[in-house]
Amino acid sequence: MNGTLYLVATPIGNLEDITLRAIKTLQQVDIIAAEDTRQTLKLLNHLQIKKPLISYHRHNEEIKTDQLIKELENGKNIAIVSDAGTPIISDPGEEIVKVALQNNIKVIPIPGPCALITALIASGISAKEFSFFGFLPLNKKNREEKIIQIKEDTKTSIIYEAPHKLIQTLQDLKTHIGQRKIVIAKELTKIHETYEKGTAEELIQKIKEPKGEYVIIIEGSQQTKQQNVIQNLNQLSLEEHYQYYEQQGIEKKEIIKQIAKDRKVNKNEIYKQFI
Repeated sequence: MNGTLYLVATPIGNLEDITLRAIKTLQQVDIIAAEDTRQTLKLLNHLQIKKPLISYHRHNEEIKTDQLIKELENGKNIAIVSDAGTPIISDPGEEIVKVALQNNIKVIPIPGPCALITALIASGISAKEFSFFGFLPLNKKNREEKIIQIKEDTKTSIIYEAPHKLIQTLQDLKTHIGQRKIVIAKELTKIHETYEKGTAEELIQKIKEPKGEYVIIIEGSQQTKQQNVIQNLNQLSLEEHYQYYEQQGIEKKEIIKQIAKDRKVNKNEIYKQFI
């Protein structure tokens, strides 16, 4: 009979932020697969739990998944934990969950702390709808595409960032989203928990020496995606604006109407430019 795979959320800072159910699960499983065994050992020592630990992180996920699945098929119960917070959310675990489900192995989430939710609820920025982007891509083109998505998103956007990349990310946000409200949270649930608020430009001035992992909460766009498209088109020359619609196969008469609508001017003014 197969064992069970548990996804156990652990504290993101304050060691008291762990549920009774999470403690009980860690006490009862046969193996704990940890993103960083040294970090998890500190927690286990605090809880006075002794269990076999297996390293399970991004760089060995594929190899260790096969090993852990075999243990599960042999009836062992396994807990997946990350360094802090909820597994899989910008952390390892997604691969083994997919394989476990494919092999009819039961997967049980043990909910608890999550940095993005913790930061969001104390940010003062709308939590009605939000988009989570995790860490921005390293590839320049992919990174810019994500930032443009954030620019156009009417929902609150949340990203994670490392200290050595924080200022560059704020500079990118300054370029694309301008004066929109941003909240940066760090050291969540710890003694030096802080929330810095302001525009990207203001935050660049405030944060001189970034330290620790950051959660960045970004106010949603007040404009729809279509309004953003129109705003960008209006920054083009009339000829470039015309070419944009021409490439979509739209007839000249309709293009002139659309340009006039975009720029909120009389269509005769646009027509005169193309006589």
